[in-house]
Amino acid sequence: MVEGPLTNATVFLGGGRITGALAAGLRLAGDRRRIIVYDRHPEKLRALRRESRVELARDLKSAIEQAELLIVAVRPMSVNGMLAEVAACGARLPRLCISLAAGIPLRNLRAWLGRPVHWVRAMPSPVCRIGRGLTPVTFDRSVTKAERARVRQLFELVGPVLDLPARQMDAITATHSPTHGYHVLAALAKAARGAGLDHKTALIAAAHGLADGIEYWRQSGQSLDELLAEAATPGGIAAATMAAMERSGYGRAVTNGIRAGVRQARKNARR
Repeated sequence: MVEGPLTNATVFLGGGRITGALAAGLRLAGDRRRIIVYDRHPEKLRALRRESRVELARDLKSAIEQAELLIVAVRPMSVNGMLAEVAACGARLPRLCISLAAGIPLRNLRAWLGRPVHWVRAMPSPVCRIGRGLTPVTFDRSVTKAERARVRQLFELVGPVLDLPARQMDAITATHSPTHGYHVLAALAKAARGAGLDHKTALIAAAHGLADGIEYWRQSGQSLDELLAEAATPGGIAAATMAAMERSGYGRAVTNGIRAGVRQARKNARR
C-alpha cells in the first residue's frame, strides 16, 4: 500500500484494461515513474502490480494527495460519480488531469469536478502495451504550453500522438480502435476457411493480407489510391475480390459502423 507524503506520482483512477496497457507500455519504454492505481476492487490489481510495478492506493484521498498527474481511467458512465468523490474527499488536486473516458467532453469534466483543474482528453489505443498505440489528444484552453508538452511526452513513450480539436475526438475514437483489425482479420480468415484453407493457414494468410498491405503503404511512399489502382488489375483476382465486396455493401457497412460509434460517444456525453 502507498504511504508517505510524496507528491511525484502519476495516479490512475481505475485499474482496468487501458490502465494496464499504459502501465505496461511505460515500463516497456524504460519509464520508471511512480505509478499509483486506485480502484474500488483492489483484488483485481494484483496482476497489474506484478506486471508493471504499480503501487496500490489504500484510499482515494491518499492517491490524489500524491498525484503530480491524475489520469481518470474509468468507464464513461462512471466518470461523473468518480469526480464527485474526488471533489468530496478533501484532497489537494494536481493542476493537470487527463480523462481517458470515451465521449465525455471537456465541458463536462470542468463542470463535474468544479475546481481549477487543467483538463486533457486522451484516447490511447490498447496497443500502447507494446509501444505502438496511437493516442489522439485534445486540450482544454487553460492547458499551458509546458503542460501540453508534458502530456505529449508521456504518450509518446507508448506510440505516436495526434493533436486534434475537441470536435474530432468522437470520430477518431470510433476509427482508430484495433478492434477494426481484429474484426476484419476474423472475417477474412473465416471466408478463407470457407474457400478451402485450414484454420491455421487461413489465419496466417489473412494476417499477412492486412498487415503486409498496411506496412507497404507506410513505407512505399505511394498513396492509398495508387496502391488500390495498382492492385485492381482488370481480370485479376484482387480486382474481382474487391468489386464483389463493394457490391455486397462492404464500404456501407464500415460507414455505418463508424457512425454508430460516434453516436455512442455522443450518448456518453449526455450521461
